[in-house]
Order: sequence, then structure tokens, then C-alpha cells
Amino acid sequence: MSKILVTGGAGFIGSNFIRILIGQGTHQVVNLDALTYAGNLESLHDVAADERYSFVRADITDVPAIRTAFEQHKPDIVVHFAAESHVDRSVLDATAFVNTNVVGTQVLLDASRANSVQRFVHVSTDEVYGSLGPTGAFTEETPLAPSSPYSASKTGSDLLVRAAFHTHGFPCVTTRCSNNYGPYQFPEKLIPLMIMNALADKNLPVYGDGKNVRDWIYVTDHCKGILAVMEKGRDGEVYNIGGRSEKRNIDVVKTLLAILGKSESLITYVTDRPGHDFRYAIDNTKIRNELGWEPDHTFETALRQTVEWYASHIEWCDRVRSGAYMEYYEKQYGQRLG
Repeated sequence: MSKILVTGGAGFIGSNFIRILIGQGTHQVVNLDALTYAGNLESLHDVAADERYSFVRADITDVPAIRTAFEQHKPDIVVHFAAESHVDRSVLDATAFVNTNVVGTQVLLDASRANSVQRFVHVSTDEVYGSLGPTGAFTEETPLAPSSPYSASKTGSDLLVRAAFHTHGFPCVTTRCSNNYGPYQFPEKLIPLMIMNALADKNLPVYGDGKNVRDWIYVTDHCKGILAVMEKGRDGEVYNIGGRSEKRNIDVVKTLLAILGKSESLITYVTDRPGHDFRYAIDNTKIRNELGWEPDHTFETALRQTVEWYASHIEWCDRVRSGAYMEYYEKQYGQRLG
């Protein structure tokens, strides 16, 4: 039974990934998370009591804490999700993004090398490629051209992982995904924000004219792609994981309103984000051909499932928005956050 250390496991994608690992029944999982604003242990309440699961609260930039965690738990594999990821927040202040995404990744690489980790999976984003015109798609060979402080910091972390492989022969691999959606996503992101606002008959803020295009992937499909890379990917390689489901933001919003039976009059256009990338699209040929991965969900089916999940978990969203979700950690572990 391998031991897998998942950084950022209390976040949206990380918590879904841990749930899949525990469901397989063949891994021990250590969830290492600093529990900043987007980390929510309530998202893992259903596996918290499983004997194969354990939690460590630590910041990936804290060198002594990371050294201790690795020495105590001795992971075979590290899957690195932990990151500051909200573009709008990076525009306001990039400092935390550089610290967590760049410095934190190097701290993890150093600890992993020192403890003979057998594989390091770095979870990145298609935003490192920058913006596309009306045609074409990102391949693993597309030059890196980040546009925001967030994507610039992720590019820095990608290059550190690449350097660890080329300089030290360290067994690491990088994945780059398109926009995720699904259960347990922090409500500041587009789809959950629009769902929750629509349910409450509040305005739905759409940047610019809403014609920016994103490729969407259901979170469990992304997690299964990461799992395939973890198990079968080649050291030193990059694998793009995309849903092949390009949608304009405004069309996503209108589809959500239609599913919920709400009026499009709720849509409000707001000033566009500085440096807003026009279009992302991923060519996922490499992971499909090399590793046999395919997404299980269509956008239309999974979006309806996502709407149903949020509509039936309004209390979870309310607790996230109010900050009450932090009480879960305090009750479980007898320590206060902050």
C-alpha cells in the first residue's frame, strides 16, 4: 500500500482527488494543507474517520514544518495541488502567490528529494500558456506566456519542477488542466458564484461582454487524469488535461439560468478584469494516446449535476461564505485557525 501526500487536499480539486484515492482502497493518504481561506476540511467529512486518511496542518513555505511532515509520514508519492489560485486576488496583491506557488513548490521539491520520494506530481494550469486567438489549442509544446500574476507564479513553479528533473534526475511530472467545475468549489469561482446568486435572485456579474472562452472539465474527470499521470506518466513530461468543451462565459451563465428556470435579466455586465485572457483551449491528445485517459462526463450532463449539488448543499455554501466552515477544524482538532 503506497503512501501519498497530497498538498492542498482541503481545497476544491484536492478534496475530490483524495476522495477518489480513498475509494480505491489501495493507498494511505496524508492531506497536508495550511487551511487558508479556500481550505475547507468539511469537504472531506465523509473520509475523515477512515484509518487510511490523516491530516497535517502545515504551510508549504514553512521549511521546518515540511521537513517534519516528510520525516514523520515518509510518503512514496507527492501530489502537489497547494496554490493560491484566484486570478482577481493576484491582481490586487501578488505577494502570497509568489510565496506559495513559487517558494512553496521549491520547499516541497527539496523535501521530496531529501526523503527519496518516488514520484512528484505537480498540478498546474493551462493559464501558463497565456491567451489564444479564435483558433488553435494549447499543446504541451506551446511556449509559456503567462498574463496574470497568478499564472506567472504557476509558470515559475512549473519551471522549478522541470529544473528538478533536468538538474537532479528527480522523478517528477506536471499536469496542466483547463477550468474545473463540480462539487465543493469555493463560491468565488464563476460557476458556483453564478449558481448561488441565481438561487438567491441576486445579480450575476459577468466580466466585459462575456465572450471570453474557456475549456471546461468536470472535477472528477480531471482527478482521474491526474491519477493516470501519477500511475503511468513518464518522468519529466507535461500532460495537458482538458475537457474539449469550449464555452463562452456568457453562454455558461445563460445555460445555468436556464437550468434553474431564472431570468437572464439577472445578468449584469461589469468592468473587465485587467489583462483578461481571451480564450483557452487544450489539446489533450498526449494523455489520451499515451495513458488512455478520456473524460467520462459531457459538459451538459455534469453541469446539471453540479447545479443539483449546490442547490442541495446551500448550507455548505453559506458556511463557506460566512466563514463558519472554519469551526469544523477547531472542533475536530481542538485548535483555532488563524
